[in-house]
Order: sequence, then structure tokens, then C-alpha cells
Amino acid sequence: MRAFRIAYDGTDYYGYQRQPDVPTVEDAIFDALRTLSVLETGDRKPAGYAAAGRTDAGVSALAQTIALEAPTWLTPRALNAELPADVRAWAVADAPDGFHATHHATRREYTYHLYAPAADSRSDRNDAEPDELARERAVDDDRFVAACEGLSGTHDFHNLTPDDRNTERSPTLEASRDGDYIVLTVVADGFARELVRRLVSLARAVGTGEASLEKLSRALASEPLPGHEGIAPAPPEPLVLTDVAYPDLSFEIDRQAAKSARGVFASRSIERRTGARVARHVADGVR
Repeated sequence: MRAFRIAYDGTDYYGYQRQPDVPTVEDAIFDALRTLSVLETGDRKPAGYAAAGRTDAGVSALAQTIALEAPTWLTPRALNAELPADVRAWAVADAPDGFHATHHATRREYTYHLYAPAADSRSDRNDAEPDELARERAVDDDRFVAACEGLSGTHDFHNLTPDDRNTERSPTLEASRDGDYIVLTVVADGFARELVRRLVSLARAVGTGEASLEKLSRALASEPLPGHEGIAPAPPEPLVLTDVAYPDLSFEIDRQAAKSARGVFASRSIERRTGARVARHVADGVR
């Protein structure tokens, strides 16, 4: 059994888990394993295979973790030779027999990068940005933090997930400001579907004043929220699976593979900053 840390840009994928007729991260990994003859053509999945989590469409990862029965020559750099550029293995660990990447994870961490200018500051805001848009996105940090505190701890989150079972969870939400962004870190041993993104939506609604702190109590109550008060998930693209903890595993970074991953994602960062610059140029030119 070997466990691999996998980083990926989820923008062009319909989530991690395989689905018919659409590209997924898991499909990319299985295709690479077939090319390397680690997975036989007719097999659905490798022996012993499991993944730490099933990220939604558009969600990225730094530390997605997969485990499978694999030969010792299957290093991260060997796997990367057959993976697409936006999916990179970068560390590996030997795992004991019977290891399960889903069930043996003791902690999962997600990070959400929320564009939310501080309500009491107009710094770094271009004059071309309409005042009403600035007001709509502005967040009161104290209210946002209060919402995070109210949503932390053990609750039944049935109003914040489409799941109808295993909805009691114990997340910890911590927020910090980075310029016009709030970086929200959410940690728990596991998450219901869409829970992180709905937590973001609810905390943002409280932070902007769209919802009162009382909305937290209604969302966490045993009664279902009426349809018009339902909480939609925040957009997936700003969300990253940043860590998965396995106390009994010791991951070794593959330096060459890690260098390759840094290069790929640094290049994508430049491309997106350039795209943002072009969009800003167009916005500034429309008068």
C-alpha cells in the first residue's frame, strides 16, 4: 500500500469522483495508472484504492490523498509523467496493509478565498468599480468572525447540506483578512456534501448584513428552513482542500515532482493575473 499527495486545479474538472461522460480528476489519475500498467484495462479501480475526499466541480486541492496497492517504482514523478499538467503528485508514503485513505483520515482542512472588501475601508478599490457593487461585497469583519464562531462546534447541519444522513459535524471556522480578501479556514474530521461552501455563504450573508446573527440559530435548528430562506453554496472556484491528516503516515516529498507542481501552478497564477488585468482594462474603459 502506498499513499500519494495530489495537487490539482479543479477549474476544468467536474469534481474529483468519476462521472459518466465528463472529465474528473479521478478519471485522469486512473488513465495515468492504466498507461503505466498499474491498473488493468478492464478493472474499475486499483486494488486497495480510496481517496481522502470527493471535492465538488471547480474545487482545487493541495493535499488530496489517494492510496492503492502499487509497485515501489511508482513514484510521484513517475505518475506525473502520465498525468495532465493540472494534476500533480508531489509526495508519497508507505501505508500499512488495510489502510483506507477515506476512513483513516483524522482531520480535513479546507481554505476559502472570499473576495470581501472591509466595510470600513475603500483601499485598493478602483474608481471604475461601481459604488453599489462595492457596498454589496463589503463585509463587516466583526460580524463575519461572530458568524464563524457561531457555526463552529458540534451541530446538526441538515439545513446546510443536501445530505439526509450523517449531518452532525464539528467544524472549526477561522477567518483572517488579507487585503480585500477574507481567508476562511474550515477544519473537521469530515464534511457533509457542500457544507463548507454553504458555511461560507451563511457567514458572508451575516458579514454583509444581508442576514442577522439570528439566522444562524434558525439554520442550526432541528426544523428545516423554508425554501425562501435556503442557503445556497458559495462558488466552488475559491475553495481548496489544503490538508488531510494521517497520524500514522510519514510523507516524503519528491523534490522533482514538487518542483514540477510549483512550476505548473505558478504559471497558472500568472495566466489568471494577466486575465484579471485584461478584464480590469476593459472595465476601466467602459465609461
